[in-house]
Amino acid sequence: MHYFRVPRAYWSDRMLKMKACGINTLTTYVAWNLHEPERGVFNFNWQLELEEYIREASRVGLWVILRPGPYICSEWELGGLPSWLLRDRNMKLRTTYPGFTKAVSSFFDELIPRVVPLQYMNGGPVIAFQVENEYGSYAKDGRYMSFVKEALVSRGVRELLLTSDNRNGLDQGSVNGALKTLNFQKLRPADIRHLDSLQPQKPKLVMEYWSGWFDNWGGLHHVYDADEMMRVVMEILNQGMSINLYMFHGGTNFGFMNGALGNHPYKPLVTSYDYNAPLSEAGDYTTKYHRLRTLFAGFHNGNLPMMPAVQWKKVYRPVSAHEYLPLWDILEFLEKPHQSENPINMENLPVNNGNGQSYGYTLYETNITSGGMLNSRNHVRDRALVFMDRQFIGVLDYNTIEIIVPNRKGRRNLSLLVENCGRVNYGKDLDDQRKGLVGDILLNKEPLKGFRMYSLDMKSDFIQRLSSGSWKPIPKVPSFPAFFLIKLYISGYPADSFIQIPVRPTRTPLPPPPPASLTPACCWSHAGQCDATYLPKVIQNASRIDCYWEIFHGGFMLIASTGLEERRGICEWAESWAVLVHWAAANSLPSGTLAQDWNESVHFVRGTGVRLQNAVHQQSRPGNDCRRYLKPL
Repeated sequence: MHYFRVPRAYWSDRMLKMKACGINTLTTYVAWNLHEPERGVFNFNWQLELEEYIREASRVGLWVILRPGPYICSEWELGGLPSWLLRDRNMKLRTTYPGFTKAVSSFFDELIPRVVPLQYMNGGPVIAFQVENEYGSYAKDGRYMSFVKEALVSRGVRELLLTSDNRNGLDQGSVNGALKTLNFQKLRPADIRHLDSLQPQKPKLVMEYWSGWFDNWGGLHHVYDADEMMRVVMEILNQGMSINLYMFHGGTNFGFMNGALGNHPYKPLVTSYDYNAPLSEAGDYTTKYHRLRTLFAGFHNGNLPMMPAVQWKKVYRPVSAHEYLPLWDILEFLEKPHQSENPINMENLPVNNGNGQSYGYTLYETNITSGGMLNSRNHVRDRALVFMDRQFIGVLDYNTIEIIVPNRKGRRNLSLLVENCGRVNYGKDLDDQRKGLVGDILLNKEPLKGFRMYSLDMKSDFIQRLSSGSWKPIPKVPSFPAFFLIKLYISGYPADSFIQIPVRPTRTPLPPPPPASLTPACCWSHAGQCDATYLPKVIQNASRIDCYWEIFHGGFMLIASTGLEERRGICEWAESWAVLVHWAAANSLPSGTLAQDWNESVHFVRGTGVRLQNAVHQQSRPGNDCRRYLKPL
């Protein structure tokens, strides 16, 4: 269970449910890109207060295995590595390249002293540290694992060291002085024998037993059969091995932090990390939980703790959007555009104190004097909406690299709104994860020049500035892209809920929804159905948490929480969201369709955010992929 995927107010609740399941150890990654969003600027506060998370685990009665990276995979943006590393054109991630090791050393100088006092030998709950993560599946530098191990030990780590790999990565992912552990979903006796041959007479730990699977945009929700899971877990325990369930509780990829599968083909992951785990994204018990609890009870002398009550869910009344701001009207709230003869990728834009843009969108604009064939040369990362004089003309992405620009007279403005849908988190393409326009764009085989570039990284200060904008009533045919303002008034104490925006049929067919990133995510089926998105009450009533949701509705939306206002001195709350909608088929919508949709489009429901009818049973997977989580016995 990862502290950065669970609202802080729910840390204790999830841990108590873990303890009640018969589990005795919590395992967590450390997300470097959250703790050091800009080089040399560190954040270990509130939601990212790692030390308090570990102390809470101790209070509940759990041991802790810490996985500090620096790389974590975990279906997390760039595997937890900060994007500003990619400003160096020669960067070689997860190697002893000096630019990388210097950055790791700086981060560990800040991180490791915080957790050293929490080691078991110092009276704390931390009983082990993992050295890197699944390096055997990367293995580009034979000296790298020794560097990471030394980086931990030299800063005071004294507990057991572990490495974590699949069967094929065991040989190259290990380092002297660290216990080798296995990751898998299907138990193969030959894999256990191979582990024994590499380290005879050593304890055996399944560091990642994959209790479910993650989902990608446009795919179905994966369901791993509970009977099959229990069969493997019982066999692992019968062989005297310890087991770490990945995941016990997945949670949510808040913000823009979802990862993606490799570039061949590129598949962004959804921001719900429910994972079909024993404890659902909303912290609800599942069949898997109850069956594991019954099994694990047999390994305890006394009774297990009582199961905590589940969080109360509430169905709020539907809400509507009545005001909006076209994208072109909000450019005044941005920093002045950066001008360059050639397009610049997000990471190398001169923004955020010289750290570039990490997430969100970048608007590239230039002037043209003719129409013709626009060719991206596959330099769009990851998806661009293309506009001429602010009128939508097409999409460029991995599948579409050419579109026609209408031939009209005079000097015209060409705009490309490029979205970072999530950086790859696993595989050997990590060095190739720069976003935005990563090279020339050709018009009639000639490179476009003279770009103006706006950074739309959707940070909280930008969202706050939107509140001072001149919001307009929604016309029958709105201008897209646009922000739509939605308000929810809550009487009484807020409760967990799920937000849902149904897709209403129209007379004009819409194209398939685009792939996307953000937080928390809904699951989208091939039919375009949008399932419910988890909305924790602690986000509803905490203005300090700026959170983003992206939901498909024949396009996609970004919903930004701007906090709640107390009304009339009683428990009545107002939640405001600004919704960025991209509608690829805006020009094809019949008059009045969108306004009619918005009159009753945002609903709140009680229940799980991933529906079984949009599910596919987990099949056997190659053993070289990454997931993870919990329980040495």
